[in-house]
Amino acid sequence: MDYTIRKIREEEFGILQDFLYEAVYVPDGVEPPDKKILELPELRVYIENFGNKPGDRCLVAETDDMIVGAVWARIMKDYGHVNDETPSLAISLYKDYRKCGIGTEMMRQMLAILKNDGFKRVSLSVQKENYAVKMYQNLGFQVIVDNPDEYIMIIDL
Repeated sequence: MDYTIRKIREEEFGILQDFLYEAVYVPDGVEPPDKKILELPELRVYIENFGNKPGDRCLVAETDDMIVGAVWARIMKDYGHVNDETPSLAISLYKDYRKCGIGTEMMRQMLAILKNDGFKRVSLSVQKENYAVKMYQNLGFQVIVDNPDEYIMIIDL
């Protein structure tokens, strides 16, 4: 599959709401939540006023002139928060574009950007059942907190 990974443009920030919804893990056989879930403060923190905080970075994957995935970093008090100097990551792709290597490549490029920008580590949270756990481990993320349903993982840059 041909795709391009590039920095998001300011006029595209609104699409992060779609990708935040796509990032909500839904186990097989479970009905996806209503999109109103994005109004919860613990989810709004991922995208509210994006681009205005230090640490805000975003890459998108594009194919056939359509954005199909996004990875973004932000210093925030989210599920993957470890401290106020470490950005947390969020990543998602539309369903038809998952498991094609696009997410791994977006992550590699984002980690390189964050390292180049002087960040020492990056964190994320992921549901234990999510197949993406293996991708994160393959990229070098380590589990630092093992909660009942999720991991908090970090990678040193």
